Amino acid sequence: MIALAALPDVPEIRPGDDLAAILAQAASRLEGGLQPTDILAIAHKVVSKAEGRTVRLAEVFPGWQALELAEQHGKNPHHMQVILDEAQEVLRADRGRIICRTKHGFVCANAGVDASNAGRPGTVVLLPEDPDASARALRRELGCAIVITDSFGRPWRHGQAEVAIGCAGLVPAEDWRGQTDADDRELSATVIAIADEVAAAADLVRGKDSREPAVRVRGLARYVTAADGAGAAALIRPPEDDLFR
Repeated sequence: MIALAALPDVPEIRPGDDLAAILAQAASRLEGGLQPTDILAIAHKVVSKAEGRTVRLAEVFPGWQALELAEQHGKNPHHMQVILDEAQEVLRADRGRIICRTKHGFVCANAGVDASNAGRPGTVVLLPEDPDASARALRRELGCAIVITDSFGRPWRHGQAEVAIGCAGLVPAEDWRGQTDADDRELSATVIAIADEVAAAADLVRGKDSREPAVRVRGLARYVTAADGAGAAALIRPPEDDLFR
């Protein structure tokens, strides 16, 4: 059985806060606290805030490309400049949607730059500099597997779903290729994105306005590992395998 519980009473996170200590305190209010076989799924914004990955838009000077794209797509030019700064490549800009490849290799809207739940008006939150490293650091302090999550759109599907942008102490993907299905047929393409499925499941027990950025996931001990593991970077499809470019 899988059990999910949002950590209660997590305060607004500020740059420099000891996020691990804050989450440990919140987890202590749940029955059973945190166990080594648990997974803690954490919304990236609290990680980013603690690491100082926020930008005041009033302090940003937009360049010509940001000004041009902002005018074309109805965006704030200061916000657009931050997006360009965080993007390795703008893949598509159309009808107000700016799809980028980030420096991490993620393909997502606005290079992951987001103003929602930023904590202060006129502020945007960036993705962590290295989400897998952030997950490893939190795991050392909290003693359980860590998944750092963000909301991504999906090609050919409406709506967003939470995915793993960082993880530690967890098998990020389970490879079934070469094994057989229930009819004894060999599987040739099945790789289950465990970390993404944990992230999506965790999002079902918290609201976007509930200030519950962390969810304890219990019952998936078979995927928890002694080593930090390959991290969520293992889930990124390399550009040379992108069939839509």
